[in-house]
Amino acid sequence: MRKMVALGTPFQCLTYSLLLLPILLLTIYFLAAFPNPPETVYLYPGLSSLPLSCKSWKLYPEDFYQGGAYASFPYGKTRYFLMGPHDGKKIVLIHGLSVPAMIWKDVAPNLVARGYRVLLYDLYGRGYSDGPQTKYNSNLYITQLALLMQHVKWDKAVLVGVSMGGGLAAAFTASFPDLVEDRVIIISSAGLVLTSDMSRTTKIMSLPLVQTLTSSLVAQKFLQHLTDSSNDTAPVDPLQEIVRLQSAHLPGFNAAISSSLRDGPVRGEYRSFSSSVWDARKLLIIHGTNDNTVPYKYASMIQTALPQGCQSEIVTIDGGGHDLTISHPETIVNQIDRWILTP
Repeated sequence: MRKMVALGTPFQCLTYSLLLLPILLLTIYFLAAFPNPPETVYLYPGLSSLPLSCKSWKLYPEDFYQGGAYASFPYGKTRYFLMGPHDGKKIVLIHGLSVPAMIWKDVAPNLVARGYRVLLYDLYGRGYSDGPQTKYNSNLYITQLALLMQHVKWDKAVLVGVSMGGGLAAAFTASFPDLVEDRVIIISSAGLVLTSDMSRTTKIMSLPLVQTLTSSLVAQKFLQHLTDSSNDTAPVDPLQEIVRLQSAHLPGFNAAISSSLRDGPVRGEYRSFSSSVWDARKLLIIHGTNDNTVPYKYASMIQTALPQGCQSEIVTIDGGGHDLTISHPETIVNQIDRWILTP
């Protein structure tokens, strides 16, 4: 009798275990599925958080353009500028990967002078806009622009994008066609960049580990030391300097750049360019032959990706580099004006 009890004990334990196992699994599931409310996205501040002694205030002050204001959205505040006559044709200017809205300094005022109503802004993680601690993909950027257009009560606008802003303009048009006029202009446009055409430095910068390291407090202090100890009397390129200052002083900047290179509209936007929404639109592609950042060949690659119903044109800037809005602002303004006014 004792032997039977001894033999029966393990089977009894197994039976009890089988009975308790579903209850245990359900308990673990509910604890894991509903542990805490969703966490709020952490927001890194923009250039406005820096002391007035920082060089950024001279290069790109908060009132760099007229009509500056802030708009608060779920992923942080956005710095924007709204200029020009209220009854003018509406244009949105979208900057690229690293230089904020100051990239349009020689283009925006001239468009305003020609009677256009111009909206330009700093993308998340750049300039005076907040840098949310999240993935910087096309969805983040197109949502920012859609909310901004709603904020300023614009129903529709002509989009003009430079570099990564060109890929963003394509993604926005494909996602929100009703908010975009029948013509779009892209300059030195990214969006289809192949990994093989990305520099070794760019590839390294896009690594998640490098993103973590460059965003750390130690790296920020080191970059700040290098920036602050530079020669103040030596001539500097304002574009390169503002990138250096953002990298050194804005904790969210390096993360935004790294994530954008991996996840943003720098590449992978073939579906956006080939979308059927382009059948009813005209796309002007402006590109320089000496562009070492986004090679000239991408102008024709973008044109080839477009559906047959899209009316497109490539304007070639012989000898032009990547920053055409700085090197050829008059040409850019004239081409934008021509494309908008052409029936």
